[in-house]
Amino acid sequence: MAKQADKQALKEWEDYRKALLTGTALETNKTGADIEKHRKYLEAHPVEWMKYMFPNYATAEFAPFHIAYIKRILEHDEWYEVNSWSRELAKDTVTMMVMFFLNLTGKKRFTLFVSSSYDAACDLLKPYMLNYEANQRIIAYYGEQKLFGAWESGDFTTRSGVRYVALGAGQSPRGKKNENLRPDSIICTDLDTDEDCRNKDVIDKRFDWLERALYMTRSISKPLLFLVLGNIIARDCCVTRAAKRADHHDIVNIRDKHGRSSWLAKNTEEMVDRVLSKMSTKAQQAECFNNPVSEGDIFKEETWGEIPPLHKFSFLIAYGDPSPSNNVSDRKNSTKALWLIGAMDGKFYVITGYLDRVINDEFVNWFYFIKDYVNNRTQIYNYIENNTLQDPFFEQVFMPLFYKKGQERGHHIGIIPDVRKKPDKFSRIEGNLDPLYRSGRLIFNIKEKNNPHMQKLIEQFKLFSPSMKAPADGPDAVEGAVFIANNKVLTITGQGESLISGFGKGRNNRL
Repeated sequence: MAKQADKQALKEWEDYRKALLTGTALETNKTGADIEKHRKYLEAHPVEWMKYMFPNYATAEFAPFHIAYIKRILEHDEWYEVNSWSRELAKDTVTMMVMFFLNLTGKKRFTLFVSSSYDAACDLLKPYMLNYEANQRIIAYYGEQKLFGAWESGDFTTRSGVRYVALGAGQSPRGKKNENLRPDSIICTDLDTDEDCRNKDVIDKRFDWLERALYMTRSISKPLLFLVLGNIIARDCCVTRAAKRADHHDIVNIRDKHGRSSWLAKNTEEMVDRVLSKMSTKAQQAECFNNPVSEGDIFKEETWGEIPPLHKFSFLIAYGDPSPSNNVSDRKNSTKALWLIGAMDGKFYVITGYLDRVINDEFVNWFYFIKDYVNNRTQIYNYIENNTLQDPFFEQVFMPLFYKKGQERGHHIGIIPDVRKKPDKFSRIEGNLDPLYRSGRLIFNIKEKNNPHMQKLIEQFKLFSPSMKAPADGPDAVEGAVFIANNKVLTITGQGESLISGFGKGRNNRL
């Protein structure tokens, strides 16, 4: 088995090498003078240098955050940065291009390359070794780089005097030198593993090693580039600890603050939607949004049950949360929620609903789907959140859509804007729903248990936390509906005690 694995590894190496030879071929009829002139131009324009030297890697235009990262590193000889870019944003690849630029222009000569294990570090270092060996553009512009006798996986030195040494976390880096030079750059990539992050003692030991043995292999009198590359996969990990020491912590998620793909030139909205649709919210948050979340911090075990016949409810509340932001006007998609809630005998029932990333037109359709679901068996009050951030969005965008949809269907739905001045989202959702959730008085429709929208809602409840980084559009809409249903019941029955808390008048800021 070992021999077969070795053969496969050699084949992969050779295939990669051949692809490099082909992909980095020079343009024809280029003279030595042409190359020298072009080299000087490229070195004065580092981003163009990287795109030219690495056409196999730079297959999409750099995003602004890539360019800012490159600029920061090149402008600071002495620099400590933590890079927490999402999966598929090329943190390792862009870092490799930067290191080649620094190496080949003589700015950095000795790098320690560190990962969670020695084998992992060697694997991640392979593209460096292969490009020095077979990248035709590097060879044409800077000469042959492979140095026989000093060319081994995990420890190689180029003809131009650049050395790379691989290290696994915890291995002794003491005494490592390139001739008389101590390391002038240290790259730590994927130091944290899921298993290690479950054990605080492992993280304590690893970070102590990083701060003392690894970082102090440097020369105090010479500048050091210290880079830690890794997603925030746990609240306490080497990445988060290093971030507290860093000159800069760069966090870039798969979507930006407006909900768009952070690197649209490579990852289209459709691609991002496709990938995220196959992941749980918990996995999405850790791998793509730098937000490790724990299940059940607030809402633990939900209650499933049969829903009373709809005609027995005095009324139902359909509450929609379109979740636009201040910059929503140029967006087609945002995460939206609509949930149908009924109140009876001190209990609140989550009957059915929707929770997804859809266009505004589909969000309006949901209200009609809810109307068809109820089928005139009782009165529905349709609400839509319309706080200060969303107004005048509600009037300018949604009301015309509701009117248009009513014209198409031959009947209109009455929509009531919820203009309540809401308290802090976390306090509001926890305060109004946690008593119901814990006491089993917030009941989810057992017949909807396999509905993907209901599954997303339960997932959002379980990932709900004070940090409020995980999506909470579903619980937010449920809270809006429960709040309104509670106050309508109080108005109808003349009761003075809230059904939500049971602690007396005024507890929940009655409408």
